[in-house]
This record gives sequence, structure tokens and C-alpha cells, in this order.
Amino acid sequence: MKCMYYIAPSLFSTHKISDHLIDLGISDWFVHVISKDEAGLKKEHLHSANWLETHDLLRDGFIGANLGFIAGVLAAGAVMLAQPFGPETPGVVYFFLVVVATLFGAWVGGLIGMDSENRKLNRFHDDIEAGKYLLLIYSPKGHGEEVKAMMSNLHPEAKHVATDRHFINPFSRVLRKKREKQADKAYE
Repeated sequence: MKCMYYIAPSLFSTHKISDHLIDLGISDWFVHVISKDEAGLKKEHLHSANWLETHDLLRDGFIGANLGFIAGVLAAGAVMLAQPFGPETPGVVYFFLVVVATLFGAWVGGLIGMDSENRKLNRFHDDIEAGKYLLLIYSPKGHGEEVKAMMSNLHPEAKHVATDRHFINPFSRVLRKKREKQADKAYE
């Protein structure tokens, strides 16, 4: 599944795009909108983006878990060398030290991620703040060209700004418009 990013200038245009995507066979559950006007999205029955799409919860949680794991391994090694509990310390203690440090790192990383905007959306921050609407259209394999053709024919006011192979992968890169043609060849 591919995620295509479109910037639409108005709520009316966003609603019409959603209707045309439904006519094309894309469920409205696969169209998420990021906007300052959450009330307008709710009034028009458009799906707003969720926390995983707007915040870096997953990415920072994974990074925190990795850093916690490294810290836990180093701490377990230091405890193993220093033997503060004596030489008869069972190995499970060291294992639990690593597990606790990993979970603590994931928790702290997740909290940091909840406080930061998703890095994939940084480029579009100014457009969203200016009152525009960022549409995330998840198209099933093989429907990408249909969606692009429909958007260019029926909605020239909406600008296709990027493509992502799958939005939820926190470490994937957002392909800018000029590199998109290479990605389309690899995707199909």
C-alpha cells in the first residue's frame, strides 16, 4: 500500500476529493486529512489523521527502546564485572536488567514522540498552519496510477507533493515529487 500526499486549498475541495476517491473504489477509511480545522473535518465527515500519523510516537519509541537496550547491556556488563550482589548472582538478574532498561527506554522515547510532530510532516507544517489541508491517500497496489489520473483530471487545485511506500513505517523516507517516478517503477 502506497501513501500519496496531496495539499488541497479548501475544505470544500477536500470533501470533493474524498467523494471522488470513494467513487474510484478507495474506502474513506484510507483517506486521512491533516488540518488545523478539526471541527470542519468532523462536520464534513472526513477522517482526521490519527496520533500515529501526526506524532513521532513509534519512531521515537523504537529509538528509545534501542538506546535502553544498549544501556541495559552495558549496565548488566558492569554489574557482572563488579559483582555487587556476590558471585552467586543468577543470570536471570542480568536478563531482567536489560529488559527493564529496554522498556524504560521505549517508554521515555514514546513520551518524547508524543510531544513531537511526525518528521514526515515537517515539510508540510507551513502549509497546514496556513489553513491548507494535507490529504494522506492510502492506495492499494495497482491503484496508484488511477488515483493520480483522477486527481490531475478532476482536482488540479490539489498538488501532489510526495509519496511514501507506507506511512506507518517510522523509518521509511518520504519520496519527493521528482523522485517519485523511480519509486513507482520499483513499486509495481
